[in-house]
Amino acid sequence: MSTMIRTGRLTAAVAAASLAGLLLVGPALAQTQEGTASFYSDKFEGKKTASGQAYDKSALTASHKKLPYGTKVQVTNLANGKSVVVTVNDRMAQSNKSVIELSRKAAEELDFTKSGKTKVKLEVQK
Repeated sequence: MSTMIRTGRLTAAVAAASLAGLLLVGPALAQTQEGTASFYSDKFEGKKTASGQAYDKSALTASHKKLPYGTKVQVTNLANGKSVVVTVNDRMAQSNKSVIELSRKAAEELDFTKSGKTKVKLEVQK
């Protein structure tokens, strides 16, 4: 009976999260997220990312703390409404305060290279 109660609580928690607009991907990864985005310095050009790919500032790629490599993410700049779809190919440090770190090309398309950071909304693409 104890197992049934735990399962019921978990089901209720998932239902509550869904009602709150928090869709789940894999083990507890939100499909939407808001926070600050930054972008890679040009000094990382050509260096290997955590996935093994070389960083290319002209590609539409990103680093995230938890999303699997290869995940497509639509990133929307909340200040101007511009969006871009990037592919996660690197891992961010857990201590990084940004929710995503983008390639220079992605930052240019979102129009925040001068400020260095901007508030964004992330939406995992299916």
